[in-house]
Amino acid sequence: MTPQEIAALITERFGSRILESKPDAINPWSAVEPAAILEVSQFLRADDRLSMDHLELLGGVDYKDRIEVVYVLYSMKHRHRYTLKCRLPREAPVIHTVESVWAVANWHEREAYDMFGIVFDGHSDLRRILCPDDWEGYPLRKDYKAPKSYRDMPV
Repeated sequence: MTPQEIAALITERFGSRILESKPDAINPWSAVEPAAILEVSQFLRADDRLSMDHLELLGGVDYKDRIEVVYVLYSMKHRHRYTLKCRLPREAPVIHTVESVWAVANWHEREAYDMFGIVFDGHSDLRRILCPDDWEGYPLRKDYKAPKSYRDMPV
């Protein structure tokens, strides 16, 4: 399917829960209402016209007014790629996990939690993966202030 066909299909299926689409972008994408991410993900994987069976990337992006979760999906069968984005409030970035759809999301979500503070509701093991468990703050957020020391060691 072309990106335009994918955007049209998910907009037809999910209506107003698809907030915006840019199928003509270099990396075609649709913004999804955060509450709908699990249902949209399940559809993209299960529908034979799409068969998005591979989660290439799940990452966080810090904007001044929001945190975004970006999902880059790929179909091995059809060889098409499409990106989903979910916009979350900076103060409480919470979204449902998609690890039941793509098992590899477990690691991607842990990294996004560790670096951006995004909480993936329902995640099977949401804990830090790169920083020590007692690290304060989220290093890839723009408002992050690096500590001068950690456990009496200079940072």
